[in-house]
This record gives sequence, C-alpha cells and structure tokens, in this order.
Amino acid sequence: MNVILMGPPGAGKGTHAAKIVEKYHIPHISTGDIFRENLKNGTELGNKAKEYMDKGQLVPDEIVVEIVKDRLGKPDCEKGFLLDGFPRTVKQADALEDFLKNAGKKIDAVINMVADRETLINRVIYRRVCPECGAVYHLINIPPKEEGKCDVCGANLVQRKDDTRETIEKRLDVYQEQTRPLIDYYSKKGLLHEVDGSKPIDEAFADICRILGSIDGK
Repeated sequence: MNVILMGPPGAGKGTHAAKIVEKYHIPHISTGDIFRENLKNGTELGNKAKEYMDKGQLVPDEIVVEIVKDRLGKPDCEKGFLLDGFPRTVKQADALEDFLKNAGKKIDAVINMVADRETLINRVIYRRVCPECGAVYHLINIPPKEEGKCDVCGANLVQRKDDTRETIEKRLDVYQEQTRPLIDYYSKKGLLHEVDGSKPIDEAFADICRILGSIDGK
C-alpha cells in the first residue's frame, strides 16, 4: 500500500510511522532523511538543494519532487511506501499524483494525526532525548527510571533547542497554514483519514490499523 502520514509536531507521527513500517513491511520515506542522504553522497540533486539551503532559502518544489521521485523509484518501494514530510504543498501533491499515475500506482490513504493545541505543546516541551542512543522520553507520560538519565545507555538526557513553548507555537502556526490546503485536497479525493493522536499510543495505532486494514484486506 502507498500511504502518506501527516501531523503537526507532537502528534506522535514518528512513533506511529515506526509501528506502521514494522507491521506492514513498507519503507518509511522521510524527506528529511532523503535530503541528508543526497547531501552526504554529494548527488546532483543534493548539490542543487544545497545551493538554496546554504543561502537559507526554501528548496524549490521542482527539486524536492525530483528527490522524492528518485527515492520512490528504488526497488524497496515496489510493494508500497509510507511518505512522511511530503507532499507539503498542493503543487507537490499534484506532481506526486502524476508520477504515481505514470507508474501505474496511486496513494491509497492519507493518515492525518490530530490533537488539540495544548496537548501538542505539552508533548513537545516535556520531551527529552538521549544524545547518545536517540531514545526519547516524556517527563510526564514516559519518564526515565532515573531522573535526567537514559534508561538504555545512562547518558544525560537533553531538551532539543527548538522544544520550547515559543518555538512550538510558531511551528504549529506554520504547519496549520501550510497543510490546510493539503487537507482539503486529499479530503476532496476521499483519501483523508483523521486519527486522534492524543489517545494512548496503542489505541491510536489500532485506529490506524483499522484504516489500513480496510485497504489491504489484512
């Protein structure tokens, strides 16, 4: 199946992406990861994107689309994929639809993780991460066994620089402004499914499985 996962910061998108990939055995295609890989390998597309990034400018839709199309053309995407962070604009969505149509494919579902604003803010400002192994904690919902220490490797936990109330407020405003047209776009196509990201993880994931299960018959 070919799935798009959407959701604001703090909605649990990363957690559920990992669970979807594990259950349905499809690759997680994150635009952030794709960009980093192309930049690291010095590909032609990566170098084009770097020119804009070095100037602090947004990478044009055309380059973003080409980078994603290149990734979707890899063998591991033959039987499906989970897109995360793309598309971000209606123009990108149109380009994705054209590309998939030419390849005899289509998007099967768009999962939109939602939660009220204060829940999203609290999830982010109380988040702590391990700089060594990458484990993620929440001081209220998933606290470490020893205060300030990672359960896995014992390293000191840190708060990401952008995990502040002021920053997350701005990020949520930008996200809502950018994604509203996309939500309308996929809703009109009958592909949009909203999942309450404020539910406990297992309950929210069960909702996702019901949606995806209706698509692939599992």
